[in-house]
Amino acid sequence: MSVMNKEIFEALIDAGASSDKASEAAKSVADYKEDISQLNQKLAVIRGDLTVIKWGVGLIIAVEVMPYLKAMFS
Repeated sequence: MSVMNKEIFEALIDAGASSDKASEAAKSVADYKEDISQLNQKLAVIRGDLTVIKWGVGLIIAVEVMPYLKAMFS
């Protein structure tokens, strides 16, 4: 759904752009902001998943390395 940014629309009209072009540009900027917001939400989910993966890999490494360290120092 396209929502137009009124301030950008009025600034483009004042700058001499036609009403149609100003309207399309203002809608484009609003859509861009919405896309960035959705991207930030997706990145937050990915960061959370990566944190879980890092802890899991660290745990696996610790479990695999501990017997070797125990054998070396006992």
